Amino acid sequence: MMWYGPAWGWRMTAYGGGWHMAFGALFWLAFVVLAIVALRAFASGRRGEERSPLAVLQSRYAKGEIGRDEFLEKKRDLSAPVA
Repeated sequence: MMWYGPAWGWRMTAYGGGWHMAFGALFWLAFVVLAIVALRAFASGRRGEERSPLAVLQSRYAKGEIGRDEFLEKKRDLSAPVA
């Protein structure tokens, strides 16, 4: 009767000395890295959305870049219907 040793050792020898495990680990590592890159790209795309002109105007007014009169004038211009 032949003894092949523990199942783990026999399988590693039978399948090429563990190379299948190394390639499997590399595959999953690459998959995780690509998933992280994709999620970051998706998240940064959402942060880069353009704001509405009114939101930009309100932000400038809040920062003190423009005064109250200029804010109200530009707000009125933005809300006026385009002819």
